[in-house]
Amino acid sequence: MFESDLLDKLSRVHPAVPVVIFLPAIAVLFVLAVGRVGALGIVGLAAGGYMFWSLSEYWIHRAIFHFEPEDSDFGARLHWIIHGVHHDHPNDPLRLVMPPSVSVPLSSLFVLGFWAVLGTPLFLPFSAGFLAGYLIYDMTHYHLHHHKPKTWVGRRLRELHMRHHFQDDTTGFGISAPYWDKVFRTFSRTAERRG
Repeated sequence: MFESDLLDKLSRVHPAVPVVIFLPAIAVLFVLAVGRVGALGIVGLAAGGYMFWSLSEYWIHRAIFHFEPEDSDFGARLHWIIHGVHHDHPNDPLRLVMPPSVSVPLSSLFVLGFWAVLGTPLFLPFSAGFLAGYLIYDMTHYHLHHHKPKTWVGRRLRELHMRHHFQDDTTGFGISAPYWDKVFRTFSRTAERRG
């Protein structure tokens, strides 16, 4: 993918890496919220953070990952690096979760934004819910590519995501949250007819 061996190695990530990085961060945010935010507030803010993540997942995938500049070699290369490589090599197990060189700074910016908007302590459970949503997304994405889901929900998510990869990449942007495809009318018509 890269001429530099170092850059190529930095772009490959074992799927356990997001768990090792983000699970402790989520736990710390929840622990810091206890005693500062009521139990109902923690639940509501964490749910809000998760919902904000799921909406972000949809729009990041649709508007950024699938934005293809037409007249720029640099833009085309950047698009391929960001997401095109995943569509060209969808079964590469080391290119299914976001590299920490991207996910850590990006998630830090989101958390800082939540702090700026919600203030302390409300940003703590909201951020925890957001990061939990991200972790669920990363693990779901890996699971859909490298396992055969046994539940109806898992099989349905895999079907929708494989349709996105192999039939129509203009639909199915919500990997772990396909309900946004219904809301924004990007749900696969074939998948809709199937049920």
